[in-house]
Amino acid sequence: MKPRLQIKYFEEVRPALMEKRGYQNIFQAPRLEKIVIHMGVPTSVERSALDDAMKDLSLITGRKPVVDRARKSVSNFKLRRGQPIGCHVTLRREVMYEFLDRLISTAIPRIRDFRGLNPRSFDGRGNYSMGLEDQTIFPEIDLDKVKRHQGMDITIVTTAETDEEAHDLLKLMGMPFAGSKQA
Repeated sequence: MKPRLQIKYFEEVRPALMEKRGYQNIFQAPRLEKIVIHMGVPTSVERSALDDAMKDLSLITGRKPVVDRARKSVSNFKLRRGQPIGCHVTLRREVMYEFLDRLISTAIPRIRDFRGLNPRSFDGRGNYSMGLEDQTIFPEIDLDKVKRHQGMDITIVTTAETDEEAHDLLKLMGMPFAGSKQA
């Protein structure tokens, strides 16, 4: 069974983009390619910080995270080459749509004093990045078992060639951008 947001893309979003932008072919319409979730961890604070971050990230995404290691030694940051500095998960296809649906419908509305996502966080090539300050906005995380509050970065990679196309795509998918009225 296909995820709800994937069905919405094929039945509503893609035809609306084709009509608005005047695309001749369905493959010209931008689509989601992947979502990358990254958690950086200060391992100098506590050794178990990486294990806790990996456990939380696997609960949120349903996939096992990959450990990110330092490429170079930097003495000012007390960082050695090969030292673990975080973890990340890359989501594609159905899992990506399910995560984005949970992010839009349940996690983002739980952010305290939320006024909308920054519409200027595009990278110039149609990809959107956002940072979350706390992992506890996801309902999968048990608040009683959280040892430390950990932030994360979420990057949504699209096939859009410009930021305007990607903004239209994400807005039609339901992303609550600041300064735009929700339908």
